[in-house]
Amino acid sequence: MLLVVGPATAAPGAGSPADEPPAPVVLERLPGEEASVVEVRVSGTAEMDRLVATGVDLDHHVEQTENGIVLHAVVTPNEVSGLEAGGYAVGNVLFDPADSADRVGEREATIAAHVADNKAFTADLVDDPTTKDIKIIRADYYTSGTNQVLSVEAKWAQGQTSTSALTVQRDSGPGTAMGSGGSQSISRFVDAGVYLYHRGASTIATRPDRIQITSPTGDVANVQVKEWLPVPAESPEGPGYQKDFVTSYLTPTELYNRIKALAAEFPQLAEIVELPNKTNGYRRKAQAVLGTANAGRVAVDSRAWGHEGGNDISVELADPGAADQPLSVSVTGNDIRVSLATDAGGAVTSTAAQVVAALNAGAGSLIVAYTYRGNTGAGVVATAARTPLTDGLRAPASVSRDPQPVYAIRIGKTRDGSKTGVLAYAQEHAREWVPPLVTIETAERLLRNYAHDGRTKQLLNNLDIWIAPSVNPDGGHYSFYDFNSQRRNMTNHCPLTGSADALARNSWGVDNNRNYTEYSLFDGYSGASASCTSDTFAGPSELSEPENKNIDWLASRPNIKFSMNLHSSGNYFMWSPGAYATPGRISAPRPTLAEESFFWGASSRILTAIKRHRNMAVTPARTGPISDVLYSAAGNSGDMLWYKYGIYAWNFEVGTSFQPTWASAHEETMEFSNGLVELLRVARDYSTDHQRPESSLSVTPSATEGMVNVRFDVTEPAAVFYTLDNGAPTYASTLYGSAGVREGGEILNLPVGTRINWFSVDAAGNVEKSYVPDGRGKNFNKGQAVLPIG
Repeated sequence: MLLVVGPATAAPGAGSPADEPPAPVVLERLPGEEASVVEVRVSGTAEMDRLVATGVDLDHHVEQTENGIVLHAVVTPNEVSGLEAGGYAVGNVLFDPADSADRVGEREATIAAHVADNKAFTADLVDDPTTKDIKIIRADYYTSGTNQVLSVEAKWAQGQTSTSALTVQRDSGPGTAMGSGGSQSISRFVDAGVYLYHRGASTIATRPDRIQITSPTGDVANVQVKEWLPVPAESPEGPGYQKDFVTSYLTPTELYNRIKALAAEFPQLAEIVELPNKTNGYRRKAQAVLGTANAGRVAVDSRAWGHEGGNDISVELADPGAADQPLSVSVTGNDIRVSLATDAGGAVTSTAAQVVAALNAGAGSLIVAYTYRGNTGAGVVATAARTPLTDGLRAPASVSRDPQPVYAIRIGKTRDGSKTGVLAYAQEHAREWVPPLVTIETAERLLRNYAHDGRTKQLLNNLDIWIAPSVNPDGGHYSFYDFNSQRRNMTNHCPLTGSADALARNSWGVDNNRNYTEYSLFDGYSGASASCTSDTFAGPSELSEPENKNIDWLASRPNIKFSMNLHSSGNYFMWSPGAYATPGRISAPRPTLAEESFFWGASSRILTAIKRHRNMAVTPARTGPISDVLYSAAGNSGDMLWYKYGIYAWNFEVGTSFQPTWASAHEETMEFSNGLVELLRVARDYSTDHQRPESSLSVTPSATEGMVNVRFDVTEPAAVFYTLDNGAPTYASTLYGSAGVREGGEILNLPVGTRINWFSVDAAGNVEKSYVPDGRGKNFNKGQAVLPIG
């Protein structure tokens, strides 16, 4: 990454720029460098805005201290040197490449342990022919409301290779015949491609004493049913509520496989939707850079993708070993040999520009050659041994290199657009590995609890739920297998005169959360970059990327009223506005007082649900509009959903790290899935809300003689429209506003006796007193600006 940034400087006061800004510094990400998360301190908000505007890669952490603001930057060692040389105070290293390697190691060890367990189970069958190939792990009975439920988990030796379900038979109580209580099916639970066990829960008519499973090979297992533990009365999750469905980090391929398996298992409640735009794919052209001095460097790209033949090409720059030789190019199969020109003394004379021209003329069907980053190429090239071109990608062959379809799972009993819609999506930023797990955990909870949990059934019967676990699968795969700090997608928009060569591979891509349509870089807002190597690169235009077009397509469903964009990290909970213009921090329009009240009210429910898991609180300082609690993020998806489509759009920032230890990742998944399910409850309550708001006047004394202070009070988050001229209020009348950022309703200073007419309307569209605000209705509220008596 090559960025030109201005350093932090001493300022007259917090948030004030220095009188004489110093010369800019250059931040460059060198080839092969890994990135770490480090602390960076700036003097105030103005310095922070300048740092953000440079496009340097910042984690979602902003901490106000007595000595300034501490941010977390994702930077390489060379970039750290550039920051320090420019005067920035770089502090502790919070997360380094070794930590990421440890996370991958944990994942691989977990998967290996599951594989070993399966092999051990199979080995027991070989060693002891009397061993049964079916083992019942649990058989739990519980009640949920008036329902009786039996939950069963069992392991089958052939579960890794066979997709068959298992049939559970039940008796109908002690001493009764097996099968008299009926039967139920349990299905495979596969995580990260590894079979764990079969499981399922079903409503039953009578409490069984024992169950029996006969495997497809004829082995029989029989166990007694146990009573399941009660759930505390204050929990919204009833007895037997099933959760905890993730056991390791999942790649995008594994995420998609998981939702496909869920949809196949619950076809009456879910379906897979392939979004209309495929991504560019986890693929690159094969490349090489020959030479060391920039003026003498030659960059070479294959015309074919690396996996489609580009990786088979090689280039050699050879000294012919004789004097007065011309420059020539020969091609044998996929091997390209450049015989360099020499002078009368036998010294090589070919310049980079000449070699580029010769390669394009002689091997142009295989490759594209160009001088290094716009250099004129006047330097003489050095010889180079046969150099294979490579795309440098390290994912296994099981990760497709083709353009990638992006999938969402659509969940609900009625999926025709007639129910209130909710959208949840994750992994706009590739390196954020926990948020996709929250979506998977939530999808599992919804589908596996529907049959026996009344509150879950209410959600699926009344909502149309869309869950997209990975909207940036190319970047997600790249983060897992190639560069753990990858934030963006993998599309290279750099020109051949810029950083399009192989040495800049970890600096390509568009920040998918800066490529949307509202209050973007292209509209003059701060927090995104025009540089193709910046980690906040906004792309060449709004919605240039297929990943972003897919979110726009999803958001355009007219029934979608709520959304959650899942990110990490920082334990933030935010909504619009998410962008402002600098200087002056001119914000995108703020929500109305009623809208802001709805955001806050719903947020308190969601954050309470998150806290319920392990008492982790998202603080008030980290709750609110993005531009209030973080920094400007021009062109983010939440702003597009709110301003373009009118969707109540929230943003989770899960946990405290992009790739925490699995123990932490698991806890974060559980707690934020609580929050996502609570958002669905908010949406369900909205969809069934027919309660009309009520409002009243509150009049208090004013410091100005002949005046009083007037405020409107409402029984729920609602907009209030009012007139002061005795006219009938309509939607075109004055809208009661906020007193200020993160404050309550404004105070109107009015002459004593002023007549006030008004009505309120809540977020679900319910109008107070069924008033029709067309200018002809008469049943609006009427009052006067007079102090109450007594």
